[in-house]
Amino acid sequence: WGGRGSRGVARGEGSASARGEWLAAVKVSPLIEKVSEHKDFKKLLRTRTNVLVLYTKSATSGDSKLKLLSDVAQVIKGQGTIAWVNCGDLEGRKLCKKVKVDPSSKSDGADLLHYKDGTFHTEYNRPATYKSMVAFLKDPTGAPLWEENPEAKDVVHVETEKDFRKLLKREERPILMMFFAPWCGVCKRMQPVFQQAATETKGTYVLAGMNVHPAEFDGLKQEYNVKGYPTFCYFEKGKFLHHYENYGGTAKDIADWMKNPQPPQPKAPEVQWSETDSPVFHLTDDSLDGFLEEHPSALVMFYAPWCGHCKKMKPEYDEAAEYLNKDKNSPGVLAAVDTTIHKAVGERFKISGFPTVKYFEKGEEKFTLPHLRSKDKIIEFLQNPQAPPPPEQSWEDKPSSVSHLGMEDFREALKKKKHALVMFYAPWCPHCKNAVPHFTTAADLFKEDRKIAYAAVDCTKGPNQELCKQEGVEGYPTFNYYNYGKFAEKYNGERGVSDIFCRVPNNWFSREMESL
Repeated sequence: WGGRGSRGVARGEGSASARGEWLAAVKVSPLIEKVSEHKDFKKLLRTRTNVLVLYTKSATSGDSKLKLLSDVAQVIKGQGTIAWVNCGDLEGRKLCKKVKVDPSSKSDGADLLHYKDGTFHTEYNRPATYKSMVAFLKDPTGAPLWEENPEAKDVVHVETEKDFRKLLKREERPILMMFFAPWCGVCKRMQPVFQQAATETKGTYVLAGMNVHPAEFDGLKQEYNVKGYPTFCYFEKGKFLHHYENYGGTAKDIADWMKNPQPPQPKAPEVQWSETDSPVFHLTDDSLDGFLEEHPSALVMFYAPWCGHCKKMKPEYDEAAEYLNKDKNSPGVLAAVDTTIHKAVGERFKISGFPTVKYFEKGEEKFTLPHLRSKDKIIEFLQNPQAPPPPEQSWEDKPSSVSHLGMEDFREALKKKKHALVMFYAPWCPHCKNAVPHFTTAADLFKEDRKIAYAAVDCTKGPNQELCKQEGVEGYPTFNYYNYGKFAEKYNGERGVSDIFCRVPNNWFSREMESL
């Protein structure tokens, strides 16, 4: 492979009519680049960043692959390039010799090589199927599809909703369906266990897998209550009966459960904070005003029981209250309100995120204190209440070309855009803060192009939390690429402006720029 590191590829510049006749003779898509000369090859690699090249020993030895690649080319148009070099003709033979490729050494007389960012990347050794090739060209460095794993041969891999309905209708045996997303960490950990269980129970039960992350499956996810990945649904004679929820189980656990499928045991309801022996004063819509009249110096934490940051803060708040609420000489007291129950209070004080901590003096609201999260800071503040430093202007409030979206307008805004890169973030996240200027600069570069959108979603805002969960956000920042509103791929590369500008996804930014 030594000679491949310096290879490049480019659009043929020979006679257009001769090229057309050649391609038509073997029914090759015009989207496939026919390359014969070394200078054209180098130009192709210089100008395209994601190139799959088919080398054949003659004009006909690659017919079956050319037919398949013609179909693939239609789908990956704009995301990757497919080229063909016939090493059997005079010019092609010279080119193949220069790049040290000999397709005649292959049993089928054809060799498929991939080039990334102008240099040789890898030999294509995944299955020669439409689905695998499309997946590879959309993400050349990504993991293979689940069905490509030989050990997953006994899992029924379902691609479309139509196939799914057909399976439910025709299959007499019980079915355990794993709805998953390709990027999901828990799914990846469970796949080996699931496929082992599929092999061990083969013939008795059907274990099937289906990637339902794309937006086209939103209706299916709603129908079977798929709110996270993976979700396991058990069917008998086409009817959904139970969810399977043992995410840490073994293949034996799955097989044993299939013999006697039972619904998940109801989880013990979480004890409300106000019903524990918490030293914090827990207030209601009716008791807040009276409490504030009685206590001239009070901190009130407005919270939601499901909020992770609230749960993290509660022990600190309880510990501070143990000291402040029981000392006669205390400089102030601590109270809390669950605004998911006491909604009038939440609306009155315009609570839009959790937790929100406010300081009240003689019944009047004085300050909102986002920096108070630890026991020591809370006690320190009440000993000498001071106005907090002025809040930094939020990204959303700063003028930029980034579209800030939420649950209410996310789908509608993206479905009109051919290319959209969305950054899911939390305002407090240091990596997000570092990425913001680069993302904003990249957005400004494309502000005139109506086909392209750079958008951002603040996942800490109440209504957006469900949206971020639906879109597979497991950490911040998360960058997702969408094509006319449909999720296409995750971006896991660098976060500098040149990377965000040039490499997401598969260089469509740079290609769009070339076409302007």
